[in-house]
Amino acid sequence: MKQYETIIGLEVHVELATKTKIFCGCSTEFGGAPNTHTCPVCTGMPGSLPVLNRQVVEYALKAGIAANCRIHQLCKFDRKNYFYPDNPQNYQISQLYLPICYDGWVEIDTSAGRKKIRIHEMHMEEDAGKLIHDEWEDCSLVDYNRSGVPLIEIVSEPDMRSSEEVIAYLEKLRCMMQYLGVSDCKLQEGSMRADVNLSVREAGSETFGTRTEMKNLNSFKAIAHAIEGERERQIELLEAGKAVVQETRRWDDNKESSHAMRSKEDAKDYRYFPDPDLPPVHISDEWIRELRESQPELKEEKQLRYQKEFGLSEYDSRILTETRQLAELFEDVASLCGNPKKAANWFMGEVLRLAKEKGREPEKVSFAPEHLADLIEMVEKKEVSPQNARKVFEKVFDQDIDPVVYIEEKGLKIVEDTGLLTSTLERILEENPGPLSELLGGKEKVFGFFVGKMMRELKGKASPDAVREALTKEIESRRK
Repeated sequence: MKQYETIIGLEVHVELATKTKIFCGCSTEFGGAPNTHTCPVCTGMPGSLPVLNRQVVEYALKAGIAANCRIHQLCKFDRKNYFYPDNPQNYQISQLYLPICYDGWVEIDTSAGRKKIRIHEMHMEEDAGKLIHDEWEDCSLVDYNRSGVPLIEIVSEPDMRSSEEVIAYLEKLRCMMQYLGVSDCKLQEGSMRADVNLSVREAGSETFGTRTEMKNLNSFKAIAHAIEGERERQIELLEAGKAVVQETRRWDDNKESSHAMRSKEDAKDYRYFPDPDLPPVHISDEWIRELRESQPELKEEKQLRYQKEFGLSEYDSRILTETRQLAELFEDVASLCGNPKKAANWFMGEVLRLAKEKGREPEKVSFAPEHLADLIEMVEKKEVSPQNARKVFEKVFDQDIDPVVYIEEKGLKIVEDTGLLTSTLERILEENPGPLSELLGGKEKVFGFFVGKMMRELKGKASPDAVREALTKEIESRRK
């Protein structure tokens, strides 16, 4: 059988995290009642005029700078004409001729090493509404809340060769956008969507095959499955001597198969022309310079700094910087307790363990950093046992309680009460004459039995070291 190579390019739509839409003042908040975040502009009423949201331009520039793009300092908006029920104007305001950002690249990590993925362009546009299909009433309803929500579309070059590379690229973009604060990139809410352009060719060939576009991909799992399914479908056609048709296909994640939607359109099919209602956007050198200087530290930079400044491992640094929120929380705790390595141990252990157990995404973990910092300091000062500290932290994780107050109220603080230690030790020795006789006779393994008994009895109110010291002195005195 012939060997085939897969050629993949992506069109990624990222919803920008502005509070209002791209050309009007309506809210972009997700989940409102249908058609409540609308006005004459975003529903395409005759005579309404769009006014560009400046923050949309700023967010697009931030994303472009982070992706090493060149900037069109004079860019324009164009009308992309097509009729569809969720497109109220019968055109979409987008950018074809002069996109705001172009000719960029990002690097991804793959099993074969680092790879550069080129970005053809990054342009601003408005989102369409949403069709809701009611199977009971056998009709379709339109919700225009999403109409006019600002997007950037990131168009890659056909540089990816596998689903592994595609997922790595999408994860890189998502992480970058979240760190920049320009989008939350929640696939389940549609704020990050990807269309996959895929073709296959015989290994060694320099000529591209006929490509198809895969739509309706709302999870990384669906994207990976769609890539593998479409690759196999195209290879089967070629092996049977049939031609691959250039078309747009819709992926059905439940059936794990795709079906044709329509023939693939070209730019001429949309009859693009410059939008007459929107003036050109002039972007100054000073604005670009200000944005470059104010760019936050991204994941890769932060990861290297953690290794250099904090002495953390490559693995720990990578996990702690997966999301901006988790990294910021870790840095706050590390700064407050003055011990980055101890803070990292707590995050890699207890924080991520509880997040996994309770089904909470790392970016959703939230508690006052001073509360974990106080708990770490109390463990280091041997004011609370590590075992009790872990139990207390679960309360901090769930309810964000003050651990210092909680430990005092519950009597969990280690006390230097030698009287309590002595009386408890004497009682336990009297209650266990057999093991005591063995210990006095030289059977040192029994020592751990009594330490365990003491620790359970005292419920963490004495440190293991204090218990061992008291037991050692008592046994030595009885052997004399």
